[in-house]
Amino acid sequence: MNKLIISIDGPAGSGKQRIAKYISKKYNLYHLDSGILYRRLASIIIKKKINYKDNKSIQIFLSSIDFLSARSHLKLRNEKISKIASKIAIIYEVRKFINANQKAIVKKKLKSYKGCAVDGRDIGSKVFKNANIKLFIRVNSEIRAKRRHKQLIEQGEKSIYAQILKEINLRDKTDKNRLQSPLVVPRGAVIIDNSKKFLHTKTLIDQALHKIR
Repeated sequence: MNKLIISIDGPAGSGKQRIAKYISKKYNLYHLDSGILYRRLASIIIKKKINYKDNKSIQIFLSSIDFLSARSHLKLRNEKISKIASKIAIIYEVRKFINANQKAIVKKKLKSYKGCAVDGRDIGSKVFKNANIKLFIRVNSEIRAKRRHKQLIEQGEKSIYAQILKEINLRDKTDKNRLQSPLVVPRGAVIIDNSKKFLHTKTLIDQALHKIR
């Protein structure tokens, strides 16, 4: 597995980040969580009080930024940032900016890593169409809502399961129907069911990667 790109796509809360981490650790690849880039951008927008609903304000804001850090931080995973991140993700200029950042990061990391595992919602279908291996993670919304609800409670945030489920279903609908890079199963992708315990999922991943190799 030399200088390869593995794309891991899936809906919100499907566990694609955890799967990407597992793959990157097992095969000594660089892991890029594209969601962190959207969250970091949302965090800056909140801090600077940028009107993300105004297209001109967004364009001026993006032109003032050269590069976003892909470093993860627990503070970027709170619900306020999550909601803003999901709203700016449908904006063409934002997706174009984030996609360019992802490509720049991967290009740089491939100089020192033998490959990259990138997770998101349009990685295999849009950003890295020529990825060597494409995975699509599938989990029903009820299971995703339960996992997200538990995660928020563990982080000390207030959370109502019914509300989380409603938001996930709405996010799915938005992701699948947006004009720019809608959530789809990338052509040639192997579908992984992440509904059961992660040990079961790891077995499915290992089998899929072995078969592909």
